[in-house]
Amino acid sequence: MRMNFSDERVLAITAHPDDAELLCAGALLRAREEGAQTAICIMCNGDKGQTTPAVDNLAALRAEEAAASAQFLGAQLFLLGLPDSLLQEDEKTRLALVRVFRKFRPTLVLAHAPGDYHSDHRAAFALAEAASWQCASTGLETDLPPVAAQPALWLMDTVEMLGFTPGFFIDITDQWEKKQKSLEFHATQLSRGKQSGFSALQEMQARQATTRGAQAGVRAAEAFQLYLAFKRTCAF
Repeated sequence: MRMNFSDERVLAITAHPDDAELLCAGALLRAREEGAQTAICIMCNGDKGQTTPAVDNLAALRAEEAAASAQFLGAQLFLLGLPDSLLQEDEKTRLALVRVFRKFRPTLVLAHAPGDYHSDHRAAFALAEAASWQCASTGLETDLPPVAAQPALWLMDTVEMLGFTPGFFIDITDQWEKKQKSLEFHATQLSRGKQSGFSALQEMQARQATTRGAQAGVRAAEAFQLYLAFKRTCAF
């Protein structure tokens, strides 16, 4: 069985720069190759991911890295620019995300799993879940019109696959090398690989893709779950 993304509009909602490259870049690449429009919305600006030695204007630098990676992936980029480690599901942030939904008008949304390790990831899930409903609500008025229908919502794998039972896998064998290349744009984070308490991201990315690939019987894969809620599932 092979899923086809043609004519879809796929939006990944991530907490930080480099989250998409770790967890869903393969699916975004495959969707793009099959004719979909793709986009990434990054909620936080990455200002707490400081390198050693420290760099000035880290948030601006990480925004530049994210833009270069998104261009390489062929994805439109939305940056909300919120501080790291303080992301919350509140009215102001929710409305900002609804506006992203109404601007891009996705048919499929990829979001963090609600039990992932970082509080920003968990808050990003709550925001994506709320916005994926409210973006189509005619009762919520913004400067952009509601989308025609709520997009389908998929949950991305957790970092290091902890506590996540895959519902299905996307074969990214043909996209694997380009997914690896996309992470290289995030040089500030790759430079932290030797810091105590910080993981080597390229090794983590490879371990995750090849492990999920082995589970699915292919060279490389990404794991997802359906979000089983009213109007957030659909047939493909």
